[in-house]
Amino acid sequence: MILRDVGRSAKISGLALGAVVLFAFMAPVSAFAQTAQPQPSAPSLDQMGITKLVWSTMAAVDHANQTGNYSVVRDLAAPGFQANNDAAKLGQIFANLRASGIDLSNTMLLAPTFRAQPRMVQADMMQLQGYFGLRPTGINFELLYQWTGGKWRLFGVGIAPAPMPTGQQATPQTPAPPKKK
Repeated sequence: MILRDVGRSAKISGLALGAVVLFAFMAPVSAFAQTAQPQPSAPSLDQMGITKLVWSTMAAVDHANQTGNYSVVRDLAAPGFQANNDAAKLGQIFANLRASGIDLSNTMLLAPTFRAQPRMVQADMMQLQGYFGLRPTGINFELLYQWTGGKWRLFGVGIAPAPMPTGQQATPQTPAPPKKK
């Protein structure tokens, strides 16, 4: 596994294919590892299915931040993520986000706004990028899911607070199902 400091101004773009990527913008660390063999073709999701994936991830990270126990986040994730991130390591990676006191449960109050359409980065990997337009601090996210064991499982996560400009209303966009490459 390779760890590197990506800095506070890091942007997540061009996720490395074939790698487990764990991003925590507040805790600037990335973890990389090899992926498992691809599963049968993943089904496409509708808007509600995609939104539920995002909400589920936000709830899991919120609960982990509240309790300091990241084992559920890890246990719900894809095998490659699990192999490279034990609960203690996840606690270290999310330490700054946890210390910031951001209440991720507020993300359950809004549909996410997507910065880009969900996209398949591999036959079994889907990337979601967006934010929750909460006031006064929004939440940016970039999530990567792998189709494994008959379900979409977390493979990479990036969550960061984002000050929202005043006077602008965040309007949720309807995501189209991801397009296969």
